[in-house]
Amino acid sequence: MFRHFVDLFDLTPQTAADLLDQAIALKRDDREGRRPAYLAGRTLGLVFEKPSLRTRVSFEAAIAQLGGQAIFLPGKDVGLGVRESVADFARVISQYVDALAIRTFAQETVDELARYATIPVINALSDAAHPCQAMADLLTVRETFGALEGLKLVFVGDGNNVARSLALACALFQVEFVLACPAAYDFPEEFKTRFHESFPNIHLNVEHDANLAVRNADVLYTDVWASMGQEHEAEERRGVFAPYQVNEALLGQARPEAIFLHCLPAHRGEEVTDQVLDCERSMVIPQAANRLHFQKALLLWLLQDRVVETTPRLVTTPKLRTQA
Repeated sequence: MFRHFVDLFDLTPQTAADLLDQAIALKRDDREGRRPAYLAGRTLGLVFEKPSLRTRVSFEAAIAQLGGQAIFLPGKDVGLGVRESVADFARVISQYVDALAIRTFAQETVDELARYATIPVINALSDAAHPCQAMADLLTVRETFGALEGLKLVFVGDGNNVARSLALACALFQVEFVLACPAAYDFPEEFKTRFHESFPNIHLNVEHDANLAVRNADVLYTDVWASMGQEHEAEERRGVFAPYQVNEALLGQARPEAIFLHCLPAHRGEEVTDQVLDCERSMVIPQAANRLHFQKALLLWLLQDRVVETTPRLVTTPKLRTQA
């Protein structure tokens, strides 16, 4: 039975923990020079309607290191919902590839692909969610501190797709999450409603004073002030978000051992200063690297029923628990 990865609302805490365990194991194997071709002969389709560096390269490298290959399809060539219906595309692409990753605008496009596809569908980014990014981020935090439960992560910015997925990932791992944002840039109400339904015992913290929000924080995280598709708001947002810049003074309000994260690309001098982005406490490069290792774990989980043995001797292919 195939499964999808379209939103962290669909993940259980146990499966989330298993995915990070698997990513750590695969990363350790890679450092030690072992890259078993668990997904030899398997193909990953990549449909990108938005530009990408880290997401595209990490997925292409992940499937290649597992012995498979990727087929990249620019969104303009596919024409989802224009050249042909999303449903027709989903049914056809399922005949050609073993899994599909989609980077798009509307979450509804991801959901519709998952509804009609007969292969696993991965949300590689939508306007509503960025689950692969958030899980790789928590992998970075776990590697830094050794454990996740009880830590405090503060996202300084607006309630965008990255912030939403981080809030969900933190809830899955019992990490305190705080969104530090201007009053008009909170999470959408429908997200807050669904979050409270999914995690009734966890408070979704929102603080409008950035200095108060980051006190005792273990992790400071920010993103660009205007996401893809919001370029027309960029000038207005620069004025509104100026007090929320992550600089040395704001980082100094957090714990002395606190780290800084950014999903990149960064607009240096806007949401973060060079002094913070390049300091010893900045983990943005290991964070970016972990996209690869999490994606490898994700692909194995999604395609674990199709893995192959790669040596004549008995090989135990790493498998994750099936989500309930």
